[in-house]
Amino acid sequence: MDVQTTEYLTEYPLLRTDDLDEARFRVTEKFCDHKLDKSSRFDDLAVRHNHIAGQHVSINYLHYGADVKIDPGMLEGFYLLQLPLSGSAFVRHRRREIIAGPQKATLLNPDRETQMEWHGDCRKLLLQIDKGFLARMAEDLLGRPPPGPVRFDPAVDLRSGPGQHIRRILTRAAQMASEGALFGKAGQAQDLWTEMELVSTLLNHQSSNISHMLDAADQRALPAEIKRAVSYIHDNLSEPIRLRDIAENTGMNVRTLQKGFQRTFGKSPMQVLREARMDAAHYYLSVRSDAPSVSDAAYQAGFSHLGRFSQAYKTRFGRLPSEEAIGDHRPFCRNRTDPSQ
Repeated sequence: MDVQTTEYLTEYPLLRTDDLDEARFRVTEKFCDHKLDKSSRFDDLAVRHNHIAGQHVSINYLHYGADVKIDPGMLEGFYLLQLPLSGSAFVRHRRREIIAGPQKATLLNPDRETQMEWHGDCRKLLLQIDKGFLARMAEDLLGRPPPGPVRFDPAVDLRSGPGQHIRRILTRAAQMASEGALFGKAGQAQDLWTEMELVSTLLNHQSSNISHMLDAADQRALPAEIKRAVSYIHDNLSEPIRLRDIAENTGMNVRTLQKGFQRTFGKSPMQVLREARMDAAHYYLSVRSDAPSVSDAAYQAGFSHLGRFSQAYKTRFGRLPSEEAIGDHRPFCRNRTDPSQ
């Protein structure tokens, strides 16, 4: 497997320092109180910490530039997925000892003590997840509250199919954030969808103490239920639809809905929703008589961020929406709000 050397989130620098105390203080502000020491007093730190946050998660790029020992104890308020891009780290998570590197990530649980040793060449992409948000996502997937705290297997095999999928969605989210397409504007539904996708991917693909319950929660949706779900999506394209809304209005739990769409379409419900919105916008703009403006077509199809809409439209159809509606120069009115995209 190729070692990744990409420095993600360079547009969001949080810390550049060679001072140990400053590094400890600033990293504590974004994560939790912890002990931080150099393994050798002769090594020089070269800390680079980039950070961007959504409502329930944050994405971080972190590199210390020297061998360091980190002891956060218990994280308490959050889960932490650590994806090494290069180098290696030793992680002790309760009774598990893991050598992390580009082929093995770690997923730390809030109620288990952790100690780490990062080598100087270790660069990591970190996903921090609010504990309460993950618990609510687990409840949505199960259709009932989990019986207790969700605890993951802390070792994530990045060579396996599930591990590769986890890597893809995290690096994709980091790239989207780097390009300004994620977490740049409060209240955007795209941000919440991405947060939900990140967390549901971990719940569905990484072994945990509720994995058997998630498997049992898939009640195998019937064709009629999938048809109702698709009809609900098309009937509410301009509304701020959530995954839970689709499930509740079609009589399924979220897990059954997700698995049913994956089996039927090879896509998630939110992917089907986004494509349906894009197809609707394309239809509106293709009308040659009384065609709406680009901004009106975007709103009618459920989009509220014209820049993201234009990029996605070009990706799907090979041309900008303005090329469908030649002569539309009316400005996009940014004080209209609709959290559906």
